[in-house]
Amino acid sequence: MFDPREKIALFIDGANLYATSRSLGFDIDYRKLLEAFGKKGYLLRAYYYTALVEDQEYSSIRPLIDWLDYNGYRVVTKPAKEFTDSTGRRKIKGNMDIELAIDAFELADVVDHYVIFSGDGDFRTLVEALQRRGRKVSIISTMSSQPPMISDDLRRQADQFIDLVSLKDEIGRDPSERPPRRTEPDEDLEDDEY
Repeated sequence: MFDPREKIALFIDGANLYATSRSLGFDIDYRKLLEAFGKKGYLLRAYYYTALVEDQEYSSIRPLIDWLDYNGYRVVTKPAKEFTDSTGRRKIKGNMDIELAIDAFELADVVDHYVIFSGDGDFRTLVEALQRRGRKVSIISTMSSQPPMISDDLRRQADQFIDLVSLKDEIGRDPSERPPRRTEPDEDLEDDEY
């Protein structure tokens, strides 16, 4: 469903993509991801959105953010918010939905095909608005996990749903290239329900 004449823009909900790929048991190779979508059309932009925990001396996501920033991605970050839930547990919330939606809508005059890496149902309204502007929207998430990582409403609204598991060979990182396992801060980020 990609036309090589299309101008494509990628919008990656970092916490959501991390959780999705983790549920499928593979890591994303972000260099391969750019190459793969560059072959599908004219890749105009690739955005990566994530909230960062402030006041941490070292964040395990920082090397990824720095690499993305120097290698063709526009990285959009904001500080995560810390709060205590009703059970007294410390939680961290970092939702980047508004930033992603505004950036996507601002490009509606130049992008032909949007590729959104998220299963968050909050994006259904954005997808519908972009479609009203005559734009195609592909959603990448998964139905192969239990529970599925994609909202049914979002999947139905998209022009095309691509299950991330189908891209594993094309954009997955070879397990031998995996660095030693560390806890990612995004694992603890609370996001809205799918």
